[in-house]
Amino acid sequence: MTLHWYFARRTAASFGVVGGLFFILISLADLIEQARRHGDEGAGLREVVSLTLFNAPGSLYELLPLLVILSAIALFLGLARSSEMVVTRAAGRSALRALLAPAAVVLVIGLLALAVLNPLVAATQTEYEDRASALDDRGASVIAVDASGLWLRQDGPGDGQTVIRAARASGDATRLSGVTFVTFSPSGRPTSRIDARAAELVPGAWRLHDAKTWPLGEAAVPEAAATEQEILDLPSRLTPEEIRDSFGAPALIPIWDLPRFIDRLQAAGFSTTRHQMHFQSELAMPMFLLALVAICAVFTLRQSRGSRTGLLVLTAIGACFLLYFLRNFALVLGETGQIPVWLAAWAPPLAGAALALGGLLHLEDG
Repeated sequence: MTLHWYFARRTAASFGVVGGLFFILISLADLIEQARRHGDEGAGLREVVSLTLFNAPGSLYELLPLLVILSAIALFLGLARSSEMVVTRAAGRSALRALLAPAAVVLVIGLLALAVLNPLVAATQTEYEDRASALDDRGASVIAVDASGLWLRQDGPGDGQTVIRAARASGDATRLSGVTFVTFSPSGRPTSRIDARAAELVPGAWRLHDAKTWPLGEAAVPEAAATEQEILDLPSRLTPEEIRDSFGAPALIPIWDLPRFIDRLQAAGFSTTRHQMHFQSELAMPMFLLALVAICAVFTLRQSRGSRTGLLVLTAIGACFLLYFLRNFALVLGETGQIPVWLAAWAPPLAGAALALGGLLHLEDG
């Protein structure tokens, strides 16, 4: 048990040092980028620093696999060079038993990242996007989904706004049913309401079918001034790409809220493949980190000297990045529906862990 605690402390210390160094480097680089990007827009030092602090957790979270790779290589090289693994084997402990403590620490890191860091990153990234959008004058998201349906916002006549509500929508939100358009003046007062059986986004306009329009401005009796049209085109600068991007990245949604958000998207008629893929890939992250540690152990746990050490380190990094590439490729296939979502998320880390385990059994335990 003492040996396991020792290896666990070494693993945690290695990850802490690597993670701390990367956090400092990321923060300094992002501080320079935020100052360059927003310095001309009137942002002071305080605002630039706050943007950096809000953006840093997300950048560090994206680099979590790299942090695990580098910390595992540093740990195993240190154990090999100090002959601690030789002593461990001489004491009757196999390499696999010696790896239990590092694997447990990495598993805990993965679970903490999933349960704690993921919601934190979602909150900080959302705050960062809001503050950056305010400085860039990009405006807020144009789309929202709740239990009542889909809500869209677009520029209206003049400097006003148009709010769109639909009971259901197609997967890309370009075809709506049970739709209502409410236009507002620049002062925020409603000027008209349009109900339609269906609406579809065509280049430069929303094309409404079976539309009825009520003026809400100065008309004393809106129903008396209402008009009906079989086809009505309303100008719009929205594009399918803008609507899709306005959902926001699934990473901006905390892992605990993602299932409910997926249910709301399904109820509104949207495709949820991208969000389901992200959810499953996040659940598989701890297993993916374990696979990376096992791959690093295969190449760097053995005692070696001279240029052979550098070659083994490069091979370990190359093998880990190959698994990372295959995982991302599988995620793309899952998002496009080429393979099942669960298979795309879980097959690469499980296969990588199995191959690494086989390599350890062959090289270390005969």
